[in-house]
Parts: sequence; C-alpha cells; structure tokens
Amino acid sequence: MTAKLRIGLLVSIILNLFLAGALGAGYASLRTDTRMLNAGSLRIAGAELSAADRRPFRRALRQARRAMRPTIAVSRKAKAEAAALLRRDPVDQAAVLAALDRARTADMAVRAAVERRAVAFAADLPVADRAKLADAVERRAGRVRPGRE
Repeated sequence: MTAKLRIGLLVSIILNLFLAGALGAGYASLRTDTRMLNAGSLRIAGAELSAADRRPFRRALRQARRAMRPTIAVSRKAKAEAAALLRRDPVDQAAVLAALDRARTADMAVRAAVERRAVAFAADLPVADRAKLADAVERRAGRVRPGRE
C-alpha cells in the first residue's frame, strides 16, 4: 500500500467512527427524552425528583407552555419586528425598544404561567421531594457562569 492510500484509509476510518458515535449519541438522546433546551430553573430542578414524579412534573410544565402558545407567538413576532427595525436605516430606537418591551412582557407572562404550574404541582409533593426541588432551585440560582460576576 502506498502512504497516501494508508492515510486516506485511516482518515476514512476515523471519520466513520466519529459519524457512528454522533448518530449513536443522537439516537440515545432522543430515546431518553432528556432534552432540556430552553429549560428553566424549575424544569432543571425537576430532574431531582423521582422518575415517578419527574414525568408528570415535566408534562405539567409542557402543558402550561402549550397553553401559552399564543403568547409565545406574540413574543416571537415582537422579536422579529425588532430585528427588522434594527436593519432599517436610520434605526428608530423607540420602535425597536417598544418591540423588545412587548417581547419581554410576553416572555415574562410565559415564565410566570410555567412557574405557577410548577408550584401547583410541587405543592402536592411530599415534603422531602419539595425540599429536593428547593435545593436544586437554590443551587441553580446561586450558580455563576465562568467569566461572569
């Protein structure tokens, strides 16, 4: 075998192993349903609950978020409007800020609804489970990202 062929074969094997690993990890991630993109503190804190309580807790949060879909749409529309306004020349700062204010108000309404549902769910949990949830929320609240103070 020539040196170029060996190098090509080695690179091919490495890339195939990487691809197989990525596909396996993606499949495992989808199967375990542990996606937490855009998860708030309470949802992450819910990971401390037992498996029997964790699923209903997350389901309750999803239902609350689903009920807020129109408000989420308002937020997205306001953010898109703010982006469009920023592209204009000259920039109308008041209009951009007004659009961002509408987006923030909608985002806070969604967060409040999800938090209300989480607290209602937690109120029915045993004291020990509520303590786990509270500890996780405290840890999350006290966490500082590296490089930020």
